[in-house]
Amino acid sequence: MPTILIGAGTLRNQPGPFRDMLESAGFRCIDPPGDHMLTADELRTVLPQIDAILAGSEFLTSELMDLAPGLRVIARTGVGYDAIDVPAATARRIAVVITPGTNQGSVAEQTFALLLALTRDVVVNDRLIHAGGWSRKLPTPLRGRTIGLVGLGRIGRAVARRAQGFEMKVVAYDPVADPVFDQQYGIERVSLDAVLAESDVVSLHLPLTAETRGLVDRGFLGKMKRGSYLINTSRGGLVIEADLRDSLVSGHLAGAGLDVLNVEPVEPGNPLLGLPNVVLSPHLGGIDTKGMADMAELATQCVLALHQGKWPEGCVVNRELAEGWRW
Repeated sequence: MPTILIGAGTLRNQPGPFRDMLESAGFRCIDPPGDHMLTADELRTVLPQIDAILAGSEFLTSELMDLAPGLRVIARTGVGYDAIDVPAATARRIAVVITPGTNQGSVAEQTFALLLALTRDVVVNDRLIHAGGWSRKLPTPLRGRTIGLVGLGRIGRAVARRAQGFEMKVVAYDPVADPVFDQQYGIERVSLDAVLAESDVVSLHLPLTAETRGLVDRGFLGKMKRGSYLINTSRGGLVIEADLRDSLVSGHLAGAGLDVLNVEPVEPGNPLLGLPNVVLSPHLGGIDTKGMADMAELATQCVLALHQGKWPEGCVVNRELAEGWRW
């Protein structure tokens, strides 16, 4: 009987179609207690006995993989895989799977939730009213403003479609061209510098790689329009938080909405804590109830396909393993 670790905290010890599929296929599920991100020590106790992982955001290093000689598949419930040492997995012929096309709507909704919280002072006014105050400060409209998308993959496109409903102009930077989509949604492709200079809102939709880590630094922020907003629903490592703090405190940026941070959960000394023009959320952009269910089902389908000797094209990160891969 193959064994699978349910690593994603929101799925552990929870019912759902994904669990029914696994159990019907003869898999034994291991569910550690709690809904937190599993620590290295917690992983060490279960890795020796598992064949697959339904992974959340836990860090899966080369050292940990050495403890799991039977591990064949790491199926990530999401599209980011920066927490997984993919070269180490590839060297051990462990297939790393992601779930594209399942959570872009959730992330796009979170993008606008953060943006509206900033531009309409939702958090500030809520706190003020609870404290006995009452402010009639005029909010900032979105209609007629320009949103600049840094990255126009599935999530960036979902944001672009929703921006139309807010009557916003959309400019975007992405090296992969798609003139049909651009024409359909009225998107203007420009350089990264032009996105920063022209946009009232800059929204990040990039993976975290060696090239993108720390992209949003003092120089990047200095090129943004004065009084603009930064939204990050991608990865915290894209942003140098001390530089962002300086830009917010100086008034160069009007505000920032962040679903992701460099260290999660947030540490007490984070330089962005306490700033009145920052709205934070706990990295839940891609995991609303529908998105999480869809990711869990697709990740499970990939695990079952691989167990049956089928290759889930479009979902496996280390595609070079396809030739001759066996469970």
